[in-house]
Amino acid sequence: MNLNKNLKYILVTTIALSSTGCQKYLDTVPDMRSELNSVEKVAELLTSAYPKAEYISFTEPASDSAEDKGPNEGTEDPTNTDPYMWQEVKDRAQGSTDFYWNACYTAIAAANEALSYVDKNISDPKMRPYRGEALVARAYAHFMLVTLYATAYDINGANDAPGVPYVTAPETVVFEKYSRGTVKSVYEQIQRDLEEGLPLIKNTAYKVQKYHFNIAAANAFATRFYLFKGDYNKVVNHAGNVFTGEIVETSLRPWSTEYFALTPQDLRARFSQTTEKSNLLLIETVSWWARRGSQRFGFGQKLADEIFNRSNATGRTWAHKLYSFGGAPQYTMAKWKEHFSLSSVNASSGIGYTILPAFTTDEALLNRAEAYVNLGSTDLALKDLNSFISTRIVNFNAATDALTLDKLKGFYRSTNEKEVLIKGILDFKKMEFITEGMRWFDILRHKLTVKHNLLDINGKEKTVELTPDDPRRLFQLPKEVVLSGVAQNPR
Repeated sequence: MNLNKNLKYILVTTIALSSTGCQKYLDTVPDMRSELNSVEKVAELLTSAYPKAEYISFTEPASDSAEDKGPNEGTEDPTNTDPYMWQEVKDRAQGSTDFYWNACYTAIAAANEALSYVDKNISDPKMRPYRGEALVARAYAHFMLVTLYATAYDINGANDAPGVPYVTAPETVVFEKYSRGTVKSVYEQIQRDLEEGLPLIKNTAYKVQKYHFNIAAANAFATRFYLFKGDYNKVVNHAGNVFTGEIVETSLRPWSTEYFALTPQDLRARFSQTTEKSNLLLIETVSWWARRGSQRFGFGQKLADEIFNRSNATGRTWAHKLYSFGGAPQYTMAKWKEHFSLSSVNASSGIGYTILPAFTTDEALLNRAEAYVNLGSTDLALKDLNSFISTRIVNFNAATDALTLDKLKGFYRSTNEKEVLIKGILDFKKMEFITEGMRWFDILRHKLTVKHNLLDINGKEKTVELTPDDPRRLFQLPKEVVLSGVAQNPR
C-alpha cells in the first residue's frame, strides 16, 4: 500500500495520473505504519520525507531567466510552454505543477507517519534527531507549497489570502475535509515546526548527511524562510550557523578556479555531489530536467549576452563557461547530470532522475547579504558580496575587482545605497542560479514584473508582462483538491 494512500484522494493528484514509470518509482515507498518498531525503521521512512520532484521545470520558464529562442529553435512541450505563457500546466507528469504538489504532500505524509511513531516513543533519546528531521522536513514541504501555490508573503501585509492545507497528522479517512487557512497561519505553523525541530537535529544520526536536513542545511532553510518573512536578524543568525568555523570563500562553489578547469562532463558529475562543500541538502527527484536544455523557452542568446557576455557591477565578467548545442541559442551551464533507471531488466524505457541541490552555502551567503542591507549593515553586506565575487571572477584582485558602493551606484545609475545593493544581490542570484529555478522566489519576494519576449515564425517580436498583482503568479492547485473542499486559485 502506498504511504500516501489517503492524500492521493484528498489533497493531491493521484500518482496514477502521471506516467506509468513515475507511478512505479513513487510507489516503491512502502507504507511502514505497521512496521515502525525501531529507530532504524523511522530513519528509513524519513528518506521519503523530501519531495521526490523538482520545481525547476515550471519556475524557470515562468521567470525572467527564460526567453523565447524562436519557433524553430528547440522542442516544445506543455511543461515548458505553459509556464512561459503563464498558463495552467496541462501536463501532469514529472516536471509539472501537479506532480510537484503531489510529491510535497507525499513527503509530508511520510514526515507525519514518522512523527506519529516518534511521539509515542519520545522517551528514547535516539528518537530526538529524527523528530527534528521530520519537523523540519514537514516545514520545508509546506513552505514550498505556500510559496508556489499561494499569494506571496507580504512583510507589511495582513497575509490573509488563502494558504495551503497544513497537514500535521496521518490521514485516517478518505475525503477528509481540509482548509487552506491563510498565508499567515501557514507561515506560523512552518515557523513552529522549524524552531522546534532544528535544535533536535544531529549530524551523527545520518550515514550520508547531505541527503537529510543536517544542521547546516536546516539553518540554510531558515535563512530563506526568514528572508521571506522579513525577520532579518534571524537570517543573519542562521547564516552564521551555516558558516560556523569555516572561511566563507572555501565553502562556496569554486567557479573561477576548480570549476573553470573542468570539462562539461566533469562539471555535471561534480555539481550535485555530496563531496561538494557548497551543497548542503541534496534531494533525488524524478525528473527529465537534465535533458531539457534544448527546449524553446529557456536559456538563450539574450540571457547569455545580458548576464555573462558583458561586464557586471564589478566591472569584470563572470567566470562561468557557457556551452551551446544544436546552434548558438541553445545554452547550458552543464550543471545537471541525469541518472537513468530502466523500468525493468529487458525494458528500453525508464525513469530519469536529477539530484537537486535544495540548499547551498552560496544561497545562504547571499541571503545574509540581503538581510544585512535591510538592517543597515552596508559594510557587512559588501563583505559577503565580495566573498561571493572572489569565487566568480578569474584571477580576482581585491584591490581592483572588489565591489564598492561607488561601483554599484555607477552601474545602476542611482545614488540610493539600499536600492543599488539589493539590485546587485538580485542580479548576482539571477546569474548564480540560472537553470536552477531559484529566480522565481526573488520575483515573488520583491514583487518584480516579469517580461517575456515572444517570436513569431517571421522573427517578429513582442513583449508580454506578468505584473505583481496578476493572479497567474500563483501556480494552480490540482483539480482534485475540490474533493476535500479546497478551492483552486482564482484566474
